[in-house]
Amino acid sequence: MLKCKLLKLYNPAWLLAILVALNGYWFIEPVILHSFSIIPSFGHLADDWSGFIDIIGITQLPRVVLGGGLIIMSIGLALKARLAWTFSLILLAVVCTINILSDSAGLLLLSYSLVVSVLLLIYWKTFDSSSIAAGSLFALTSTGALMLYAVFGTLYLGEQFSSPIMDLPTAFYFSIVSMSTVGYGDLYPITSTARLFTASIIVMGITVFATSISAIIGPVIGGNLKRIVKGRISNVMRKNHYIILGVSPTAHSVYAGLTERGEAVTVVVPADCEHEYPHDADIVIGESSSSNILIEAGAQKAKYVIALRNDDAENAFSVLAAKEVGGANTKTIALVNSSKHISQVKRVKPDVVFSLQLLGSELLVRTLKGETIDNDLITRLFFGENT
Repeated sequence: MLKCKLLKLYNPAWLLAILVALNGYWFIEPVILHSFSIIPSFGHLADDWSGFIDIIGITQLPRVVLGGGLIIMSIGLALKARLAWTFSLILLAVVCTINILSDSAGLLLLSYSLVVSVLLLIYWKTFDSSSIAAGSLFALTSTGALMLYAVFGTLYLGEQFSSPIMDLPTAFYFSIVSMSTVGYGDLYPITSTARLFTASIIVMGITVFATSISAIIGPVIGGNLKRIVKGRISNVMRKNHYIILGVSPTAHSVYAGLTERGEAVTVVVPADCEHEYPHDADIVIGESSSSNILIEAGAQKAKYVIALRNDDAENAFSVLAAKEVGGANTKTIALVNSSKHISQVKRVKPDVVFSLQLLGSELLVRTLKGETIDNDLITRLFFGENT
């Protein structure tokens, strides 16, 4: 249990989330500092949004959107969301492009963004979850970015509408009406530039709303389908397969070896423990010593139930449960982590007991002493028999 909790502290998702958040702040920092420097000017520009935008700089709006988007996406990265990973890479690519094309490009920021992008690509397997939280973050970021673009663009082009739009509430109203494609007709563009701007709001509004809905609803539907497929259909299809109990390094190695040889494998993973099995693995969540969990994993029709947990007592209890619910042809195998527990584990009568500790130490000693190592010796040592 303690090892499982410690593994979470070393998960790269948190570190990458922090790096991406710092990248976003670094990119947006010039705008923040510039905003603080012009605070004294806010008073006489309170009613002149066009002048306010001119001072801030309309070209700084993309920087605000991109930097803020990276900071928000860092939350999704901490949740290991694949959607946040994808969106972060896209935002970082745009940040790098802007830095390259900018006259005042910062080489240090560009290098940092490239390093973060490479790290995200290296650890892509870490981000394999799909959740409502990640979809909500995407929806919040994309909708907020579009709203900033629409509101400030409307204020900047305020004179180019049928009734000049000079205040924030009216700009917000026009943006919502355009993004939702309602089109009451009380405000409309009268110049080509304003018409093109309004068309862009409509097109992006439809795209953002449709994508945001799918990002939020998708995990819900996908989760239900996954539960149906893995909970109902898989129970029927699990036959002549191997059941691995645990998330130890040995368990992961055995899983990789069996799947590489084309064998069907079901894994039982404790609910409170991280694991490194592939996202498409046939995984049953629960305690391996529970008869109901083993039945769900298809123990009645399994070839082998292999107890590979880090605790010998848990392996022993798992074998007892497997022998209770397993089929007539189901065999049980128990790993003994400490050689002094071999006799205790043998009492539950698994079909095979093996001790990697005994095997490794004896082979090393015999190698150092120059003694003969043959197949019979390895077999006896591997299955916990004393020589």
